[in-house]
Amino acid sequence: MPPADQGGVPALPPNAQPLSPPFDGALKKQIEQAKQDLAQRLGIDVSTIEVVQVAAVTWPDGALGCPRPGMVYIQVLIDGLFVQLRVGDQLYNYHGDGQNPLFLCDAQFGPQVRIPLPPRTAP
Repeated sequence: MPPADQGGVPALPPNAQPLSPPFDGALKKQIEQAKQDLAQRLGIDVSTIEVVQVAAVTWPDGALGCPRPGMVYIQVLIDGLFVQLRVGDQLYNYHGDGQNPLFLCDAQFGPQVRIPLPPRTAP
């Protein structure tokens, strides 16, 4: 089993296909968004964040490799991305489906996925 990230889930799925720079525009944008997110969370300059690895993955279900206790996920294979960032000696794993922004898979930062709620209707 791959090493665990901070949330206790496997860091990189066994089916990961490493990607090397130069990255296409869409992938580069996703990586930059992940770096900006991490910089904001940690209150640091984005230039201090190193990209350790980027991989195309097939996640086993809708949890995208980052299941939360008590949640139920769609059981379908989902092609996506894995990006690992480093600040100092700490690693941060970002997961995604390739369509939506990557999200930090780490229990210490709270909810992993922002799902928009449907608009409320008046009774």
